[in-house]
Order: sequence, then C-alpha cells, then structure tokens
Amino acid sequence: MKAIFRYYIASLICLLTASCNNNRTNQKQLTMTAVDSISIELKKLDSLLQDSAFAATIASGLEASYYKGLGEPAPAFLKPGEDSLLTDKSVKDEKIATNIAGFYALECGINYLSSRDSATPAQWIEKILSKTALDKDAAEILNRFANATWKAGQPFRSLDRIKKANFIGWSGLSDAEVQKDVRQIEGAALIVQPFIKGSKTEQLLQLKELLQSKEFALQAASFMDSSYYAGEKKPVAEFLSKEEKTATKKKSFKEEKIATNIAGFYALECGINYFVSAKKQAPTMILQSIVNGSISKEDKLLCCRFANATWKAGQPFRNLDRITRETFTPFNFLSEADIEKDWVQVKAAAEILLAELKRR
Repeated sequence: MKAIFRYYIASLICLLTASCNNNRTNQKQLTMTAVDSISIELKKLDSLLQDSAFAATIASGLEASYYKGLGEPAPAFLKPGEDSLLTDKSVKDEKIATNIAGFYALECGINYLSSRDSATPAQWIEKILSKTALDKDAAEILNRFANATWKAGQPFRSLDRIKKANFIGWSGLSDAEVQKDVRQIEGAALIVQPFIKGSKTEQLLQLKELLQSKEFALQAASFMDSSYYAGEKKPVAEFLSKEEKTATKKKSFKEEKIATNIAGFYALECGINYFVSAKKQAPTMILQSIVNGSISKEDKLLCCRFANATWKAGQPFRNLDRITRETFTPFNFLSEADIEKDWVQVKAAAEILLAELKRR
C-alpha cells in the first residue's frame, strides 16, 4: 500500500510539475504575443508619423472637429488655389519659434510635475540642474514634453521634415537623440531660473509673464540656440543677422495649415507612447479608452497638457504676437472650456488614429 501511495504521489507531482511548466510556457507565449503586438502597433504609429498624406488627412479631420465643437459646419480644408499658395513669413519669428520649443517643454513639464506633489516649479528646476535629483520618471516626462514641442514645430519648417528617421515615438529614439532633449530642458532651466521665486502661485504668474514676453522669447531662443551648438561641439553662430531681423521668406500656405491643425495628433502620440511604457498596454487599447471615455481623469489631463505644449510650440511659427494672448499661459490658468478644446482635439485624433491602426 505504501508503495502504491508513493507511486500516486510521485505521479501527482509529475502531473502538477508538467501542468505548471505548461502554464509557464503558455504565460510566456502570451506575454511574448502581447509584447509583439505592442511593438507592431508602435511601428505602425511611427510609419503614420512620417506619412505626409496621413498628416494632411488627420489635420483636416482635426480642423473639422474644431468647428464641430463650435456647432458650426466645417469649411473645406483648402480653398481653390490654396494648395500651391505661398505666403510671406518672418525669418526672425521662425528662428525664435524653432529654438524656443525647449522652453515650452520645460514650462509644461515642471507645471505638470509640480501639480503631483508639493515641490514648486523653481524646486523642479533646481533638480534638473543638479543632474542627480531627478528620478527616472520625472526625467522621462520632461524629455517627452521636449519631444512633443519639437515634433509640433517640424511641419511648420517643412512638411518633409516629418519624414526624417528621428521623427518617431520617444521610446524608439537613440540615446544620442534623447540627450538632445535633455540639453534643451537643461538650457531652458538655466535661463528661466533667475526669473522665478516666491510661492508656487507667484512662480506660476512669473512663468506666465515669461511666456507672453516677446523680449524673453528672443532672449531664450538665442540662448538655447547657442546651447544646442555648444552641446553638439559646433561653432556658435550669431543668432540673427541684421538682414534676418526684418527679412521674410516664402512658405507653403498648405503646409502651415497642416502644421496648425495637427498639434493634437502629436500630443496624442506622445501621450500614447508614455502610457504604453508605463502601463504595458497596446496603443489600440489606450486609444479605445480615450474614444469610449473610460480613460482616467489623470491620464486625460496629461493628454491635455501634451496638447497645450504642442499648441504653444506652434504659435510663434504663425506669428510671434500670438504668444501675447491671454490663453498663452500656464495650464493652471486655463478655463475648463479651454482645456475641453484641447480634449476635443485629442479625442478626435484618437478616433481617426484608432480607425487607421485597425485598417493597417
């Protein structure tokens, strides 16, 4: 009897062991399948980011959603003749806009980080400049805001720039590309630090003043331009020549129209890329939660903050005077209606993107 009992015990152990091993194998296969699915979807997203035809499609869709939010019929995205129309744009404004993106990333980033704890924007700047006090998540958030504002500016410069190899999701960037974002954040922190002090509310008001100052925009852009070349170990050139201060150049009306209306897509993509890393969920799952309204309030507001960042980055490309408007302000001072406008753009982009990812 003991021998038979031992036999059954041994058999049971073998069965359980085999079952556990099979379960581990199945779990591993499921895990690998989920990882593969996420990777495939992220590659599709990268492909769409670099697709100028999709850029035009989603920009048109987002402009239509803007008019829908106003309760008005959407006009044609481009009127007859606008497809090939050229307009005069300020060389100075574009140069400022190109180089100031890091400041908008910093402002939006430290605003978000200071909303999560008791630290003030100035204290977050101190952490940035110490190079050791930032935890991995905070550093990543700041770099992602830098990526968002950089992306938003590229189609204003030329739609062809979205086809560059580094115009992809942040998680796929090389260390060298990420370091460019780091230098932009650090450069912006250096020039902002002397201007903010006092309570958190006072600091936010000071940031608002800096955001709306054309003089500071020029100062910050010039400093960050020289910081970029120094970081790349290249000679630092004069920021604006005498001729550039008053010069204009011909720019595509169509490309500016696309660039103006596509900011919500870049905000959405940057948010998705962050959530994929943080939650290990596929982009389509995240998009579905946005479309059906099941996304958490915290995640919704982060998407809106990315949208605020990409919107800000585009304004000086259109005209530097636009930064003096009352809505060009820290996220804290926006009305619920203004935040909802950002969400309408993000949600509309999610609906278009989800349909496209399912189709491909």
